Amino acid sequence: MSRVIRVRYEKGVLKPLDSVDFEEGEEVIISVERKVAHGLAELVENLRKETPKVDNIEVFLEEMRK
Repeated sequence: MSRVIRVRYEKGVLKPLDSVDFEEGEEVIISVERKVAHGLAELVENLRKETPKVDNIEVFLEEMRK
């Protein structure tokens, strides 16, 4: 069974924010991803920070098409 839960990292430990149904001592495999933006403004700000500056958009888009 696979599911997604929210966790918070505190003092070196991942603490679940959603309920989990594990038995004491049970081992599980997790996949960790950073939290995504909460809203459109935060998403746009993140894109601005992560997107490289382009001097000539037409040339850039033509190169991307190849």
